[in-house]
Amino acid sequence: MTRLPAFLRFEPRLVFAAFLTLLLGGVGGALFDWWTMPLAWLIGGMVITTIAALAGAPLASPGRFRNLMIGVLGIMLGSAFTPDVVEHATQWSTSILTLMAFVVVLAAAVAVFLNKVAGFDPVTAYFSAAPGSFATMVIMGVEMGGDERNISLIHAIRIMLTVLVIPFWFRFYHGYVPGGGENLPGLGSVIDFPPREFAILAACALGYPLAKWIRFPAAALLGPMFLSAIAHLTGLTSAKPPSELVNLSQLVIGVGLGCRFVGLHVRRVIGTMMLSAGVTVFMLSLAATFALGLEYFTGLPFAALWLAFAPGGLAEMTLISLAMNIDTAFVSTHHLVRMLFLVFVTPLVFALIRNRIGVKPKK
Repeated sequence: MTRLPAFLRFEPRLVFAAFLTLLLGGVGGALFDWWTMPLAWLIGGMVITTIAALAGAPLASPGRFRNLMIGVLGIMLGSAFTPDVVEHATQWSTSILTLMAFVVVLAAAVAVFLNKVAGFDPVTAYFSAAPGSFATMVIMGVEMGGDERNISLIHAIRIMLTVLVIPFWFRFYHGYVPGGGENLPGLGSVIDFPPREFAILAACALGYPLAKWIRFPAAALLGPMFLSAIAHLTGLTSAKPPSELVNLSQLVIGVGLGCRFVGLHVRRVIGTMMLSAGVTVFMLSLAATFALGLEYFTGLPFAALWLAFAPGGLAEMTLISLAMNIDTAFVSTHHLVRMLFLVFVTPLVFALIRNRIGVKPKK
């Protein structure tokens, strides 16, 4: 009997579990929104599903629906690339070069700490320290013989804590007033959204299969982003996705982060979680230090620089910049550079140093 391709299979149990997971995340998002917490739908959904996952609840990630919602975020991100932004892009060369130096210093310091102090084996320490794409670092680390659980946990905690700390820091120390996607500049409602603009933005979603076909990293985000950027730079549209979709994308991304802890029990991984929390605080502090230095030498705003250097995920940091109305194109461009830089450089550097650190090639 011929089996259907994976994308055509319908598994009612997983679909039902994912639906219940989204409902649970929605409760957390609604509570955080009611309490006027920053990035309410993202953080609320993430917190409640993380707690439920660690408690042993049978949650399921939104899966392909998450990619669809990340595509919405990519379209939103692309709308930030206006002709004015492109004109000023040359001013970012200093910060982008500094970012690459920062990533090297950060990864080296964390890798040495994890290996020499925390007792991680060299491969696990190396791939846990690189603040790159979560999935990419885990896949490469496992292929090279690293510990999948420790690498995954270090990166999951890094992203989750970064998403938690930065919005609250800006709320309490920089006067950021929380609000959902409905308060983002230029967003309308799906109820009165012009059909022509909706069709143009929906067409940008075709960037996902295109980027996936050419094997571009983070295809679900970057493919729609590039098509959206082209549409906005050429004047084809100036619209942004409706607020309801932006809020839903926050919820789905937050729930996806929480579901990374499914199957883990707190007692068994508490040590690694505390270690990762300490590493994340160090990363955020070093990012803030570099941001303060760059602000002094270049005049670029600290808020944008700290978001650009923070060790969060591309999708998550983009949402934070959108919610706080901080130069989205600046922040996303820096995170894209960081991600691509690490995707290409991490395996090359590892190939050069593996013999020196005593790692034998896998047969």
